[in-house]
Amino acid sequence: MTDRRADIAAGAAEADDHFHDECGVFGIFGRIDAASYATLGLHALQHRGQEAAGMVSFDGSQFHIERHVGLIGDNFTKPSVLERLPGDRAIGHTRYATTGGAGLRNVQPLFAELDTGGLAIAHNGNITNALTVQRNLQRKGAIFSSTSDTETILHLVATSEKTDMLSRLFDAIGQLEGAFSLVALSSKKMIGCRDTLGIRPLVLGDLDGSWILASETCALDIMGARYVRDVKPGEVIVITEQGIESHFPFAPQEPRFCIFEYVYFSRPDSRVEGRNVYEVRKRIGEELAREAPVDADIVVPVPDSGVPAAVGFAQGAALPFELGIIRNHYVGRTFIQPTDAIRHMGVKLKHNANPSVLEGRSVVLVDDSIVRGTTSQKIVQMVRDAGAREVHMRIASPPTMSSCHYGVDTPERSKLLASRMSIEEMARFIRVDSLEFLTIDGLYRAVGEAARNGDAPQFCDACFTGAYPTRLLDHEGPDNVRKLSLLATPNQ
Repeated sequence: MTDRRADIAAGAAEADDHFHDECGVFGIFGRIDAASYATLGLHALQHRGQEAAGMVSFDGSQFHIERHVGLIGDNFTKPSVLERLPGDRAIGHTRYATTGGAGLRNVQPLFAELDTGGLAIAHNGNITNALTVQRNLQRKGAIFSSTSDTETILHLVATSEKTDMLSRLFDAIGQLEGAFSLVALSSKKMIGCRDTLGIRPLVLGDLDGSWILASETCALDIMGARYVRDVKPGEVIVITEQGIESHFPFAPQEPRFCIFEYVYFSRPDSRVEGRNVYEVRKRIGEELAREAPVDADIVVPVPDSGVPAAVGFAQGAALPFELGIIRNHYVGRTFIQPTDAIRHMGVKLKHNANPSVLEGRSVVLVDDSIVRGTTSQKIVQMVRDAGAREVHMRIASPPTMSSCHYGVDTPERSKLLASRMSIEEMARFIRVDSLEFLTIDGLYRAVGEAARNGDAPQFCDACFTGAYPTRLLDHEGPDNVRKLSLLATPNQ
């Protein structure tokens, strides 16, 4: 391998050394200039996906579609784009590629003209039987124009033998497995739905009589909308000009909301499933301080995701909280591109140590998780180079042992550091004086549960325990595994 190719591989490995956000969905019904409000909502949800975004509006007679690679602010704030999205209702999506890979053809919402009228769909999550269903549909003559699992929903609606759009959608969703919070738009309805386990979030809001569906409450806050409630697991909300209806067409199950939403994905100022995310993350830090105390001088977060937990750890341990690492917020994921020399700067492009805080001190570094460990290794070395006397790492979640199959892009299991090393081996690998993780019961306590119920866990915690709450049909058997490898992206 040439030096150039080695640098590219190193850059890809570094990008793969953290969890990638999934996707964010937003919909608004009954508001003049709906696309402008959808742009605001998607901007608030940008943390859930930065690769691409799309929007579909309806003006009373026809649908309008805009889909772009890149950030919301780079595309949808242009007057020329918003002028092409007229109407009093719109749905949108901000995307990080999981199933299907990158590329404009996979940017959501996806739209199709069916015999019952136009239908646009956007969803957050991952349908774990999508490839199996797609293969069956293709055998019957279906032609797919993307590799997104969202298109599977459109085909199931199109081929349903039910007579009306809503019944067809119920029929389609009933054939899906996995995690999905979706918004859909027809000429007369805006529809929101969560899977029966409620793995991914979806909330209902109100803006002066206009109904809103969004992945998180922060999308309501940005426009002064009122949070009404969370959409319930298995619930289908239907919004029309006559008002709002709630349906529960599927057999109920015990909810299994993704616990990692509290650790990392949701924005700290969001309220998720009745809990303020920032307060939960502080309690996670307090639990971590109680479970894994350390004799040190200061507590330093790995910004930004480690900050709330570090605040809680510092308070729980009665240690000073210091910003010993400063993050450059103006470096995007695509910055490490132009030259080999810049590639070698690596993690310093995003983080820089503050020697005046670190020199001569015993430091507790608090981060949300360890994936591959290579970034943690570089940050630890940076802190040591800045003069830290000791470096102790505390992780605000249990060891990540398994890949997520529900819409969170994670490396395959063999590349997860915790799946192939003990905690002591991990400590030596990242070169810290000590390393401790929050226990699974400690995480459950932080979100308000006494402990994890081993027989029936209250949350989806498969990334920590390997206890997947659904079948993984597309991952069972060599034929399906082979098909997945053909469709997977380098980040998949």
